[in-house]
Amino acid sequence: MMNVKQILSTSVAVVAAATLFAGVVPAANAADTASTTTAVVSSRSFPKASAAKANLLAESTSTSVDENSDWGGIETLNVPQTKSQSEKDAEAAQKAADEAAKAQTQEYAASRSEQRTAIPQIDLGSMTGSSADLARYASQFTGYPYVAGGNTPAGWDCSGFVQYVYAQFGISLPHSSGAQAAMGTPVASLAEAQPGDILANGTHAAIYIGNGMVVNAMNPVQGTQIVDVSVFGGAGYAIRRLL
Repeated sequence: MMNVKQILSTSVAVVAAATLFAGVVPAANAADTASTTTAVVSSRSFPKASAAKANLLAESTSTSVDENSDWGGIETLNVPQTKSQSEKDAEAAQKAADEAAKAQTQEYAASRSEQRTAIPQIDLGSMTGSSADLARYASQFTGYPYVAGGNTPAGWDCSGFVQYVYAQFGISLPHSSGAQAAMGTPVASLAEAQPGDILANGTHAAIYIGNGMVVNAMNPVQGTQIVDVSVFGGAGYAIRRLL
């Protein structure tokens, strides 16, 4: 009877232990499962990006640094700016144009110098004071320079030229084409004009030398030239006689 009770007690103990073990293992597995699930599930979210940023490839053009920073001397390097091909072409074209203009100016100056050298000098002592003598004297200044406001062979404008030439014959004239158009005696028409007469209006003055031609200071490019009376451009002009 005692053996039967001991066997029964042992069996109950084994069953109880088995039951307890069976309850612990599922609990541990559940804990592991819960732990695993918690590790892979995240509550964080990220914004969806469906397009590239517009300034993703923007180049940085300036950087602010401390003015007392020491960069080993690199901050003082003078790095030359690289020029584009179009900028180089434009500079080359401008340089060529400048050189061409300079050459043209030098050529014109040399031409005027040659013209002045070839002009025969007239002895004022041989002049009789006639208007023809004045016309011949005025004609020797072909090629002399035009200078606005000037009235000497170093440079004169239209009325300054007329003023200078007449002054050599003892006649004082104002330095104004409009005023010169009112000096002396009026001449009715070009057909009655004589060499040495003044042709003038409010904008230009010249000295008549005959055959429909005048000698006059024209502009900075052409200087003093002998041309026909069309130099007045169709505008009216007065013809005045002072000799």
